[in-house]
Amino acid sequence: MTSAFHFDSLVWDWPIAIYLFLIGISAGLVTLSILLRRYHPQEGTSHSRIMRTTLFIAPSSVMLGLVILIFHLTRPWTFWKLMFHYSFTSVMSMGVMLFQVYMLVLVVWLALIFRDEVAALQQRWLPKLTLIPNLLARLLPFMRPIETLMMVLAVLLGAYTGFLLSALKSYPMLNNPLLPALFLFSGVSSGIAVALLAFVFGPKGEQHSKELHFLHRLETPVVWLEIFLLAAFFIGLWLGDDGKLRALSAALGGGFWAWWFWLGVVGVGLCLPLLLKAVGWGKAQLHILLISGSSLCGVLLLRYFILYAGQMTVA
Repeated sequence: MTSAFHFDSLVWDWPIAIYLFLIGISAGLVTLSILLRRYHPQEGTSHSRIMRTTLFIAPSSVMLGLVILIFHLTRPWTFWKLMFHYSFTSVMSMGVMLFQVYMLVLVVWLALIFRDEVAALQQRWLPKLTLIPNLLARLLPFMRPIETLMMVLAVLLGAYTGFLLSALKSYPMLNNPLLPALFLFSGVSSGIAVALLAFVFGPKGEQHSKELHFLHRLETPVVWLEIFLLAAFFIGLWLGDDGKLRALSAALGGGFWAWWFWLGVVGVGLCLPLLLKAVGWGKAQLHILLISGSSLCGVLLLRYFILYAGQMTVA
């Protein structure tokens, strides 16, 4: 049976799109948090709404994405072999290595930021275990280089989701050098949307207003950068060889995935948030909920579009 979601050349299906979406949220949130701490250090503390959102969402979205990926494998019980047997010629193996380093540094970085909360939990539940507070105290002078390393890892993880698809060299649309950059900045866009949603509910305050201002300043430029990268992505296909031209025609020349792109990715994910902000929306709770929800929906639909439409044409 051949349909938009089932065709002969399909290798990776919808769970991979969810996995790419979740990884992008984690990388985007961490990137935002580090930018907040670098440019607004007074706001980037353990009391920050953005930092607390990153504390809960960044690690859990990665773990959920990996669980989805593991159970999507043909033999999920053999996944542990990838955790210890690395191949520098395999994009998947390099990705597993990146995930391990990313999670390790992420836990250390978050523990240093929330060290007072960690110490309080340790005193309450494990009062005799002084190893963790002592270790954090020793690592605290190295906070700046650890944060720089965390930023590099977050950018690499966000771009990796694009490299993973571009490694499918037999698919002209996916074998595109702009794909990692497109996925990186769409991941940052999803991180902004998740962070904004955290402000919809909860108490207001002067610090939170400054954080909201920081997010709103980034929101529109990131969307425009996404639009530029999308345009460059398709122009590259249009100026490419016969395989890329066929891929472009299959993706945007009509049919289910063309409608998916124009109505979902462009309409809901890009134009609607920009339009609502242009007419003065974006500060009330309902406005933030609508704009952020549209942005998140657009990022998810983009992952689906690139994954499925990219596999319709084989070189």
